[in-house]
Amino acid sequence: MRGVNRVMLIGNLGKDPDVQFLEGNIAVAKFSLATTETFKDRAGKLISQTEWHTVVLWRGLAELAQKYLHKGSLVYIEGRLRTRSWEDKEGNKKFATEVVGDNLIMLDKRTDGGPSHPPIHQEGMEGLGNTDTPSIGEPSEDLPF
Repeated sequence: MRGVNRVMLIGNLGKDPDVQFLEGNIAVAKFSLATTETFKDRAGKLISQTEWHTVVLWRGLAELAQKYLHKGSLVYIEGRLRTRSWEDKEGNKKFATEVVGDNLIMLDKRTDGGPSHPPIHQEGMEGLGNTDTPSIGEPSEDLPF
């Protein structure tokens, strides 16, 4: 049986995307995303739990994120989990689990009655071999949740 590695998150950026360009002018964006779950405990008290995720976007999607996203932006991210490991200066093994996004939809409300930004969609960005750029179109009413 084949495995499934899919992640779907709706949350707010904890900081502006950090975009770097690798050899060959390949853009990579990295930012933290907060997802908050709210529920009532047995006493009826409202409890909020926030989980922080590290999101990585590649190529054209990274460039669009740099242009349109900022701290506090509400986004839908779809992608896959990737865990990296390395050794620090003292020789200790370190791990980081990241969400490699291949679909991004901006969910911020319009502020002036007009389009504040187009939605960003990108699918099939499976690693560095894909050079397609995201398509930008009209806002979709078909939300994935």
